Amino acid sequence: MRIADTQSVTGNRHVQCGPWKEAMLQNTTLILLLSVFVMPFKTNPPVICQLGDSASTYNAYEDQRPTADAMQLAQRVSAALKSACWPNCPSLVIFRNPTAPNAILLFDSGLAKMAYSPQFFNDVYAKFGDGAIIAIIAHMLGHALNETTPSEWMKSDWTTEVRADAWTGCALANASLSARGLRDALTAVSVYPSASHPGWSQRLQAVRLGYIHCGGDGSKLDSQAVSTKPK
Repeated sequence: MRIADTQSVTGNRHVQCGPWKEAMLQNTTLILLLSVFVMPFKTNPPVICQLGDSASTYNAYEDQRPTADAMQLAQRVSAALKSACWPNCPSLVIFRNPTAPNAILLFDSGLAKMAYSPQFFNDVYAKFGDGAIIAIIAHMLGHALNETTPSEWMKSDWTTEVRADAWTGCALANASLSARGLRDALTAVSVYPSASHPGWSQRLQAVRLGYIHCGGDGSKLDSQAVSTKPK
C-alpha cells in the first residue's frame, strides 16, 4: 500500500480535490509507501466504510495534511501489514478533514483515500491512546486490503466489515503493542463500529483469526479482550 503525507507538496494549504490529485512520497520500506508523484482519482469515488455520522457532510475541498502523529501511527500500521498483503497492497492517501464523519474510506481502481475528523482522533487518543488510533487506521486500511488482496484464510460468508476486522487483527499482531495498548485497541474498535457492523462477539472472532494468522499469540489477545466493553 501507499500512504500520502500531503505536507510534502501542500504545506499548510488545503488540498483541492475536485477531481482528486493526491501527493505521495515513495519509500519502499513501507507498504503504505509515502510518495511524491501525483495520482488522479474520480471526482466521486464510492464510500467503502464510514465510522460515525452520515458521509453526506464530507467536503473533500476541506482535506488537509494529516498531523505528524497520525502519519507516524499510520506508518506503524503499514509496517505491521506489509508481509500480509505484498505484492497486492493497495495505494492509500490519508487526510484530516473537519467535515468528515469520524473516519471515512473511499476506494476506486486500486486507490484508496482515508479522511478522519481531527476532533474524533483527539477524543479517541485522550480516552485510549496510540493503540486505539492504530486499530482504527488498521480497520480502514483493512477495507482497502479487502478490495485488492486475496485472503483465503477468511471465512467466505463474512461481510466486508468483518473482513476488515480480520485485517485489523493482523495489524495488531505485528504493531508491537503493549498489553495495555492491545486492550485499548480492542476497546476502540468495539465502541466505534460502523452502522453495518454485526455484534462484537462475531467481530472479535474475526479480529482473533487475523491476529493469529499474522503470527500473534491468541492467548495474549484473549486476556486483553476479556476486559473489553463493547457497545
